[in-house]
Amino acid sequence: MAAPDGPLVIGVDSSTQSTKALVVDSATGSVVARGQAPHVVTAEHDSDPEQWWTALTDALEQCGPAAGEAAAIAVAGQQHGLVTLDASGRPVRNALLWNDTRSAPQRARLIDELGGPGAWAERVGSVPPASFTVTKWAWLREHEPAAADATRAVRLPHDYLTGKLTGQEVRGGTTDRGDASGSGWWSTATESYDEEILAHVGLDPALLPRVLAAGEAAGTTRAGLPLPEGILVAAGTGDNMAGALGLGLVPGRPALSLGTSGTVYAVSERRPTDASGIVAGFADAWRGWLPLACTLNCTQAVDRIATLLGLDREAVAPGGEAVVLPFLDGERTPDLPYASGLVHGLRHDTSGGQLLQAAYDGAVFALLRALESVLDDDADPGEPIVLIGGGARGTAWRETVRRLSGRAVRVPVADELVALGAAAQAAGLLLGREPAAVAREWDTTAGPAFEPVERDDAALARLAATLTDADALLRRR
Repeated sequence: MAAPDGPLVIGVDSSTQSTKALVVDSATGSVVARGQAPHVVTAEHDSDPEQWWTALTDALEQCGPAAGEAAAIAVAGQQHGLVTLDASGRPVRNALLWNDTRSAPQRARLIDELGGPGAWAERVGSVPPASFTVTKWAWLREHEPAAADATRAVRLPHDYLTGKLTGQEVRGGTTDRGDASGSGWWSTATESYDEEILAHVGLDPALLPRVLAAGEAAGTTRAGLPLPEGILVAAGTGDNMAGALGLGLVPGRPALSLGTSGTVYAVSERRPTDASGIVAGFADAWRGWLPLACTLNCTQAVDRIATLLGLDREAVAPGGEAVVLPFLDGERTPDLPYASGLVHGLRHDTSGGQLLQAAYDGAVFALLRALESVLDDDADPGEPIVLIGGGARGTAWRETVRRLSGRAVRVPVADELVALGAAAQAAGLLLGREPAAVAREWDTTAGPAFEPVERDDAALARLAATLTDADALLRRR
């Protein structure tokens, strides 16, 4: 390993399927070592947190000697998961993950019982979907009361791993405002836990971690790890907040992530309170806000349609007036949980390539509509979209975003942006700086830039009209 220009830091991305670790030169952002290890997720969408810890230590060991020279570490984790620990810090049961929707009935009751969508948005910044942690705790209390009674600490996934690094799994546990804002029991209005919500769901606030201030350390590493003992452990954050850090986002610059699900977000100086439920009003990992919207049907749904048509995913063709709403598994944005995919406007001369392009259009249309709600009213419409995720590498996805948005698009070369964001947080703590500013100096958004093209208003109008006209059909159970 060549001599680094600055102290080494480690960024960890503990996602649903695996944990990745990057050792990064804090002066340049260069990745000097990396490791990755998988997790197992059950058919019920839960997972053993101890697997995450094993995967983290395995990933650190894969980083080799570089990990032993690190001066700070931060963990970013999948949001919303419910981790319940006993008095010894062992999991009471598998963690309930973000994509576990068993708590949908509890979610509906909680919204009704505590004032409706507007009241929730004003208090916690979001109308909680079934992914939010508060709904999962309500489910656990109702369906597994013995597990709830045995719980002595409640953590989010990144909190759990941070506690394992510092040795403070139960006593002295910490979290950050970004990840806490996706729990449903932390108020973005007061920046504190909402005691009325906690009392309503029967959760003692003493079981929750302390929310750290911006730039505050969670502690230092304990002995017995593949890391130096006593190095700084940053607060960590949720994966979406770390992704924003990794991009060094500034207010008004939108990011659009194309993966199995689609996500649009932007940093804001204004606290979001969207009563429609389209925008989750998250805090960011510093002192601002991170309004975010998510669609369920993105790259995987379009790939499925390509397979049905017997086409390569890039085999799109222009023209035609067919409309595809690729809501194969229901949809979150727009809020159509019982919807299925819909095709409208087929003609004898409609080609398979045109139908595939219509599927891309339907997926991107949903994301761009959400983007309108995410951005502040005074945001510059000429600001390029930063396109990330697996789909960003595909020509068909990129060109569809350009055509339907009318905006310039930038595709960063850097990958593992969540882990890079965690590394930027660790570097910020070590250097006494704002993490996003560190990432901007690393130039993490460097990559090909594509100029704007004329927006396809006719396609947008067809999609909007079809969505409106098919509303009753899409809501049918």
